[in-house]
Parts: sequence; structure tokens; C-alpha cells
Amino acid sequence: MLKFLSKVRIEFNALDPRIASCMEFLAQCNARKAKESNPACQLQVKRRTDDHPPQITVTFVNGVEEAFGATSTPAQTIRNMILEKGQLLETEQMFREAGEKWPVIIPEEELHQSFPGTKPRKAEEKKQ
Repeated sequence: MLKFLSKVRIEFNALDPRIASCMEFLAQCNARKAKESNPACQLQVKRRTDDHPPQITVTFVNGVEEAFGATSTPAQTIRNMILEKGQLLETEQMFREAGEKWPVIIPEEELHQSFPGTKPRKAEEKKQ
């Protein structure tokens, strides 16, 4: 997960009962495997003393920053969103390295072409 990020900032008040998501996400970021995936990723923890709701802010390697309200978003959901965006970044990089334009634009006429369905051979054999 951290391999797609350059910075993670976790903000919470330790006395706030809504910090479960922040603590879980912090634990995921501190895991050995996560740290090894990107040792250069900065992990910042800000302990607040006000009533500001818990928040997780991530900066992707391309500089895009995204903030998540950690009161209503589970840590696993945040992790999955980061992985999805990271895969998109990898795909974009792959296309750019190959000299292709990004984003890929599919011509309108190709969007309306029919696609013949395919069945795996095993499924056809079971019917007999």
C-alpha cells in the first residue's frame, strides 16, 4: 500500500472514541511489509487536543493529496481505495513508458461494437 504514497498524515485526539480507524491504519502503515514496500514514505502522526474529527491524509507519488474522514471510513476501505488508485497510477506509468497517450481514449464506434461471449471449455463439458 505504501509503495504508491510519498506521505501519510494521521490526525486524531487520543481521547476521541472515534479513533479506531486511525489506529488500525497506523498499525497497517507501521507493519514491516508496508515499510519495506516504500521506506521513503513519510509517516506523520499528529495528536490533536481539540474536537477536530480523526482524519487520514495521503499524498500519492504523483503529488495528488487525498483526505479521508476516519470517523466514518474503515481503515480497510481507505487501504482498498489507495490500492485502486495505485493500480491506476501503475497503469498510467506503463502506458507512458510505452509511448502511448494517457488517458486512453476509446473511439465511440468501438464502444458500441458487440462482443461475442466466450465460455470456458470445462463449463461446456459439464453440461453433457
